[in-house]
Amino acid sequence: MTDTLVTPLGPAPTRGRPSGTAKGGAGLFRLTPTSRLGLGVALVWFSILVLLPLAAVVGAAAEGGFGRFWDTLTDAQTFAALRLTVVEALLVTVVNAVIGTIVAWVLVRDQFPGKRVLDVVIDIPFALPTIVAGLVLLSLWGPQSPVGINIVNTRQGIFLALLFVTLPFVVRTVQPVLIELDADVEEAAASLGASRFTTFRRVILPSLVPAIAAGSSLGFARAISEFGSLVLISGNTPYQTEVASLKILKFLEGDNQAGAAAVAVLLLIVAIVTIVILDLISRRVARRG
Repeated sequence: MTDTLVTPLGPAPTRGRPSGTAKGGAGLFRLTPTSRLGLGVALVWFSILVLLPLAAVVGAAAEGGFGRFWDTLTDAQTFAALRLTVVEALLVTVVNAVIGTIVAWVLVRDQFPGKRVLDVVIDIPFALPTIVAGLVLLSLWGPQSPVGINIVNTRQGIFLALLFVTLPFVVRTVQPVLIELDADVEEAAASLGASRFTTFRRVILPSLVPAIAAGSSLGFARAISEFGSLVLISGNTPYQTEVASLKILKFLEGDNQAGAAAVAVLLLIVAIVTIVILDLISRRVARRG
């Protein structure tokens, strides 16, 4: 006997199998013709813009074999550029995670004159071409600085340039979450005797961590690949202020595409690993609350 029930409207669906699905679960992935077309267009577009270029870079890095790939990355000058890039990007990410969250909190929770203007100004690093961002920083902090401070060809200059171009990421990812947070939950926690710090740590922060991690991931990926603003600021001095993106340019100018691709692949790996780590941390914090 089967477990199909007869009802006035006909046989009821068999228990344990979703209605309208084929045997073996094939119906779970049934797509309408429109959905198939949309999925096909999305996959083709994603492949053309992302997968194929990435495959080409990996292929170029593998041209000389693993030995040449490893020699390129372990070269003292190249390793110094990679280390400087990753360290500065990590420092910038930490600062952005803290300051960006504070700025987002102020924009959402506080009212003050000029709030709308500040909200617009935060997006300027998004709108400016990066080479223009470098020129802006050079005008204020360069050899002819009106305030008498020159940070060109220093690590401080690199740090400031990366802060400038990555400023909006955390702010813009945290803002919508803060707007959607229910204030009643905070009031309930306060009514139960929770301090402001406990309320923030146990109620607000778990909701913000995924957004902070997402913005930090975007900012870190942008920082390790930044080029335009650093051309004018870093000075590109080997072992001191040479960053990975400018090292890639040197490889290309020296007709060493395999070396440039090797550095690019390593930066890609570092970015992916960092994004995964931040995602795992955000999930754990949000789950523990």
